[in-house]
Amino acid sequence: MLRALIFDVDGTLAETEDLHRQAFNRAFAAVGLPWHWDAALYADLLTVMGGKERLAHYIDTQHAAEAGALHALAPEIHARKTAGYGELLSECRLPLRPGIARLVAEARGAGIRLAIATTTSRPNVDQLLAVNFPPGAQPFDVIASGDEAKRKKPAPDIFLLALAGLDVAATEAVAFEDSTAGIASARGAGLPVLATRSRYTESHRLDGAFSAVSDLGEPGRPHRHLAGLAWPGHVVTLAALQDWHAGRR
Repeated sequence: MLRALIFDVDGTLAETEDLHRQAFNRAFAAVGLPWHWDAALYADLLTVMGGKERLAHYIDTQHAAEAGALHALAPEIHARKTAGYGELLSECRLPLRPGIARLVAEARGAGIRLAIATTTSRPNVDQLLAVNFPPGAQPFDVIASGDEAKRKKPAPDIFLLALAGLDVAATEAVAFEDSTAGIASARGAGLPVLATRSRYTESHRLDGAFSAVSDLGEPGRPHRHLAGLAWPGHVVTLAALQDWHAGRR
């Protein structure tokens, strides 16, 4: 029986990555650094999972001569970046990607448990959910995020944490991801993966996903099928997921 759905956040729940990029640039300016991450550079940096790790990688590879002082400044930069990200979210009221709110509502109505498994910081998750769900709503039963996992994606740690919190087996759940590293992470935890393309993962291979689509789709706004399983009407519904899951046995 399908008992749980587990979602990545950045690029999967919402197209958040460019807000993260803008927030980093705000933070750099606030501490007096003349750095600017454009979209092309940020796409390259996204191969490093986790904002703190991404910043450390940039310092080590692009500013090695000043690495000691910059690493000491890094916690302030990241704290300012997190605050700036929240401000940007509130300013633009960033919506969830097509089909996400619908599928979450379908799952909750059917008693399917819901979790998040992400390498982003918990405040970033909370801020996105606050913008997109009513005050006080708790759409997800478990949120595994940021520094809770010893190893970042593509290691399976964050998905294993989510599964443990849900108290379900990997064979009873489906993961939703948008990146090569995310798919590897979920698969490493034993989860089947449904992949969606996002703005910053257009070049990523989605190998290992049992289905790859442009997004989950909405009635009247079907998605594009990319690879693997095709969905009735080009919309991913809970009923279709349950049918697919039952057919795996």
